[in-house]
Amino acid sequence: MAFKRALEQHLNDWKAEQHRKPLIIRGARQVGKTTLVKKFAESYKYSIFLNLEKNSDLFYFKEFDDVKTIVESLFLSNKISTTSINETLLFIDEIQESPKAIQLLRYFYEELPKLHVIAAGSLLEFAMRKIKSFPVGRVEFLYLYPLNFSEFLSAIGHQEAIIQLNKIPVTAFAHQILLNLFNQYAIIGGMPEIIKKYTEKKSITSLPKVYESIWGTYQNDVEKYASNETERKVIKHIISTAHLYLDQRIKFHNFGNSNYKSREVGDAIRHLDGAKIIQLIYPTTEIETPIKPDIKKSPRLQFLDTGLVNHALGIQKDMLALKDLSTSYKGALIPHLITQELISLNKINDKKPFFWVREKKQSSSEIDLVFTYKNKIIPIEIKSGRVGTLKSLHLFMNQTNHPYAIRIYAGKFNIEKHTSSTGTPFFLMNLPYYLGTKIHEYIEYFVNNYSLDSKF
Repeated sequence: MAFKRALEQHLNDWKAEQHRKPLIIRGARQVGKTTLVKKFAESYKYSIFLNLEKNSDLFYFKEFDDVKTIVESLFLSNKISTTSINETLLFIDEIQESPKAIQLLRYFYEELPKLHVIAAGSLLEFAMRKIKSFPVGRVEFLYLYPLNFSEFLSAIGHQEAIIQLNKIPVTAFAHQILLNLFNQYAIIGGMPEIIKKYTEKKSITSLPKVYESIWGTYQNDVEKYASNETERKVIKHIISTAHLYLDQRIKFHNFGNSNYKSREVGDAIRHLDGAKIIQLIYPTTEIETPIKPDIKKSPRLQFLDTGLVNHALGIQKDMLALKDLSTSYKGALIPHLITQELISLNKINDKKPFFWVREKKQSSSEIDLVFTYKNKIIPIEIKSGRVGTLKSLHLFMNQTNHPYAIRIYAGKFNIEKHTSSTGTPFFLMNLPYYLGTKIHEYIEYFVNNYSLDSKF
């Protein structure tokens, strides 16, 4: 089963470009890169698929040094006339297995611009370190992540829910149905293989083996991430313990009750970050644009997929009984999932979101996320508490240069006018959890329709 992915439109746009560059699709293992491209290949008259983990496919890049010879050989082997080059897609999967193939991408662009070339790989960051001359400016990138909530609705075939999700603002009568669907998604996550199994069995009881298989694949890949035995041990320790620290900011030194030093843990986590399995999300102290991360402060950990975390924590069955998942695992899971949703919206870059902190001896403040819209940094709190309890948000609104704040919670959509702790007026847009993938559209709606000068 090939799910409809939001990235498909970007692929169609790429195909239609007159001056098309080879395209590299980046993302962690098992997020659906190969399936996506194979489905896209159906729009071509001819397609050639290479998997460089196979020696028979890697042969072409070992044997030949110029792209024209490689392509002529590939066309001959696949019984395709070279006159059909403009109607042919060449897909080079697992391209990280050949740094030479990555380097040659520039020559596909320069010498064979009519050929449509897509490459994909899961550990490209590590392969790139071995390349003396990466083809900067000669390739394009797209990024693929686990399915977000909007893609999940498409995968389970709930077209009416998609229609309601796309209405801005969302109608009140659709709230409970969308919230229930989001809760399903929050529990199982967005890994394609998991969702495929879920749509077949309609039960989470059939999923543990699939989660274990996926997680086992990442653990087995440790050999590829590590450059020595010590690093290998540190990465294994991090993979096996990191999910236990989802509810807190971390310190590298002695991470997970280990004896590992700060530098050892930091290097290992950055390897996992490069593989998009566990990412570091850093805070900012900015209240005006541009946002700059403060890498001297303790970061949070962001996993590839919340469903994998839920399985690792063993809490999925308990989550089924909750109406509001904001209490799950010390209140950490929904903020983690909303962050995952925002990351999934980055199709042409791998920019990470930030959270906001103010750290003082007497009092510290923290806001779950901040979002840049034009010249504004908009604070986003993710919790179910009363507005009056949002102390950090009030503090932020006392200092910022605009009146817009957001709370993401289990309740219905609405916009309220409030006054901060020092008397500063501001608007609070309350967004249900399921609107995380619509944050861009809702902030635009919010700012364009509400101002302190107008009647409310």
